Amino acid sequence: MLIKNISELIGQTPLIELQLDIPNHSRIFAKLEMFNPGGSIKDRLGQSLINDGIARQVINQDTVIIEPTAGNTGIGLALAAQQHHLRTILVVPEKFSYEKQQLMQALGAEIVNTPSNAGIKGAIEKAKALAADIDNSYVPMQFANPANPKTYYQTLAPELIADLNGAKITSFVAGAGSGGAFSGVAQYLNEYDSTIQNIVVEPEGSILNGGPAHAHRTEGIGVEFIPPFFKNVRIDQTLTVSDADAFQQVRDVAAHLGLFIGSSSGAALAASLKLAETLPAHSTIVTIFSDSSERYMSDKIYEK
Repeated sequence: MLIKNISELIGQTPLIELQLDIPNHSRIFAKLEMFNPGGSIKDRLGQSLINDGIARQVINQDTVIIEPTAGNTGIGLALAAQQHHLRTILVVPEKFSYEKQQLMQALGAEIVNTPSNAGIKGAIEKAKALAADIDNSYVPMQFANPANPKTYYQTLAPELIADLNGAKITSFVAGAGSGGAFSGVAQYLNEYDSTIQNIVVEPEGSILNGGPAHAHRTEGIGVEFIPPFFKNVRIDQTLTVSDADAFQQVRDVAAHLGLFIGSSSGAALAASLKLAETLPAHSTIVTIFSDSSERYMSDKIYEK
């Protein structure tokens, strides 16, 4: 395959059927989003946010892009902004992956760190403050931009249906950070087949199940506030996964399936296996592996 621009490789990622001992003879399929050129599901979003801003004429050739991010959206935005030679400032809480911050800088983005204890809310406040001080700046704001769920409604979800070639899906299981990918895919799948269950995954320390907010090792999912995108989607169940269970799956799929997945993907797999215990025999679960483990090596992702 010959390409002329790295953006041509965004999307159309593989779907793998996991060869595991799954309860009730069910099947689990995972979309391998680490095969996007920037290494994560958020390459789709970065491209979409920049294209949307250009189409709405809030981005021109001199616009400065500013965005609060845990990392992967920042990489996706930097990759897309690079194609248009746009200055990019990414506001990242200090606690998030060192490797992801290095990748953002390698793509030409500037990094502004905020205190870890202020979480993503602190990064959002800092991004807004920077935008107020910088002329001709634009904050796509992934956490509230309708282009976020629309991205996955238009790209990832139809790919899942095509990949499965009409096979019946019992449940869709995915983590939520901004909530855009989960909401966009869930909406599409429910329009396609209203019987598909939507199961959202969070780490302990996230608030979706009503538990107290606190720090967690699982990165990329978990929320400090309810994503606004959830207002328009049916959520059938929320599964909360411990860091220990998420990282155990990270280690297990590397050791047995040769898959290098990040901790959010480990959480999604742990939740899928837990869900399979309660579903009828021969059910089909579809999940998303959002990124790979390489960008978390400094966090000792494979150590017990």
